[in-house]
Amino acid sequence: MSGFDEVPAVTPPSGDAHWLGHRERLKARFRDAGGDALPDYELLELVLFRSIPRRDVKSLAKTLIARFGSFAEVLGAPEQRLREIPGIGEAVATDLKLVRAAGLRMAKGEVAKKTVLSSWSQVIDYCRSAMAFETREQFRILFLDKRNGLISDEVQQTGTVDHTPVYPREIVKRALELSASAIILVHNHPSGDPTPSTADIQMTRQIVDIAKSLGISVHDHIVIGREGHASFKGLKLL
Repeated sequence: MSGFDEVPAVTPPSGDAHWLGHRERLKARFRDAGGDALPDYELLELVLFRSIPRRDVKSLAKTLIARFGSFAEVLGAPEQRLREIPGIGEAVATDLKLVRAAGLRMAKGEVAKKTVLSSWSQVIDYCRSAMAFETREQFRILFLDKRNGLISDEVQQTGTVDHTPVYPREIVKRALELSASAIILVHNHPSGDPTPSTADIQMTRQIVDIAKSLGISVHDHIVIGREGHASFKGLKLL
């Protein structure tokens, strides 16, 4: 039995038959071609089918995409903003957050299985999934062992829309507590533009100097935005 088939069959009024047929056709397209073949609003419809089993959700999916911008941004939107949309109650918002949490858990699992520096694209994908659509700045640290395996992934600070307080000595202290040999710094720009600011550059240099004095390497500082990412190492700022 397909995972989509848990809703008991009902005999709809004739006016409702169109959306039931649409659902079956969309499910069939997903099974045959996969999620990459569907636009964002149709992928979102598939998620909403499970939460709202007995009415048309196409217009709701399109409204969500129009409000937030993309499938990923819908899943990453704060719950209170999701619930501002007519038709999105607590149960639907919870289901959307569950889908996001599942995706992040899978992405993090892929990163944890491998040497971080040999799976760089997956590290970037994970960081983008976790942070690109956050509405406040977060400062995250990946702590690595001497083989560059992931020891821990921790959000150290959460700030405002354009600032996160960062304490270099606390970061290095935590690295020592975990016996980390290296760290990767990551933070997001809710504005969408990942270009490092002057403050980002100054703060990074402070962390590098303190960490170096204690034998801890800073492999990179990655800035995540909806429009992409910036690597301090790639920009020769490290």
